[in-house]
Amino acid sequence: MTALLAFLVSSAARASELLGLTLDRVDWAGQRIWVVSKGSRVLEPVPGSPQAFTFLALYLEEAGLPGTGEPVFRTVRGERKPLSYWALRRIRQRANAKLGTNWTAHDTRHTAATRMANDPRLTLPQVQAILRHRHLAHTMRYLRTDVDELFDKLQTHFQRPRVEEIRLAAGYDPADVAVVFGG
Repeated sequence: MTALLAFLVSSAARASELLGLTLDRVDWAGQRIWVVSKGSRVLEPVPGSPQAFTFLALYLEEAGLPGTGEPVFRTVRGERKPLSYWALRRIRQRANAKLGTNWTAHDTRHTAATRMANDPRLTLPQVQAILRHRHLAHTMRYLRTDVDELFDKLQTHFQRPRVEEIRLAAGYDPADVAVVFGG
C-alpha cells in the first residue's frame, strides 16, 4: 500500500477519492490522477509526486492490472476485491500499532496541505486549487509560521534606519523650514 500512502501524502487527495481511482484516470505522462471530488462530485485532476507514480507502477506490476472500470487499489489478502475505506482503516491500524503512531487517513491530507501551503514557491490560491477548496479561508488554516524565520525578519526590520517624517505645526511653510534646517 506504499503507492496509496504516497498519493495520500503528495496529492492531498482524500482516501475515499483515491479508493475510487480507476486505471483510465491515471495520467502517467502528466503525473496526475483524476478523482471524483468529495464536495462537487466532479471529476477533477490532482497532481501526484513522481515517487507516487513509481510506487503505483510497482504496485500494479505486483498486484496485476485491474479490470476495466475496476478500482486500482484492491485487497491483497483473500479474494481480490476493491479496497474499501474500512479495509484501509484496518491496514492503517496495523501500521499504527507497529509504528506506535495514531495517524488517520485524513492526517495525510493535512500533512500534504501544510507542506504545500508553506512552500514559498506555491501561492495560496494554487494550493487552494490543488486541495479543491471552495474558499481560501479553508486553505489558510494550513499556514504555519516558522518562528526562527520570523525572528530573523524582525531583526532585519529592527536594524533598518528609521526615516522619521517631520510634522510641522499649523502655519509653518515646509519650504521655509527646509531653508532654516536644511533638507
